[in-house]
Amino acid sequence: MHEMSICESILDIIKEQSRTQGFTRVDRVCLEIGPLAGVEIDALEFGFDVVMRNSVAEGAKLEIHQSPAEAWCMQCAKTVPIKQRFDACGECGSYQLQVTGGEELRIKELEVN
Repeated sequence: MHEMSICESILDIIKEQSRTQGFTRVDRVCLEIGPLAGVEIDALEFGFDVVMRNSVAEGAKLEIHQSPAEAWCMQCAKTVPIKQRFDACGECGSYQLQVTGGEELRIKELEVN
């Protein structure tokens, strides 16, 4: 379950920011996760509570915003929505797509005290 290591990386970032910015408590963590990031949301939510125990982020609310998956079609030169990798272009049917969105996994906001 790599979601636990993702949560540990989030905690490392929070600790680093706490040292540099001087906050002592995190009330909310907002993540942006794309559907192509390969993250199991339920496992991440479970791991978040476990990993954040005894830290400045203990009890913090986790918000997850999912970004859309998109790709640029080399055949028709349009950006199209996709559901998964290797989908066909919804405009022309080509499989020559380059993923341009949906792979994100980032901390979007921290609400701190």
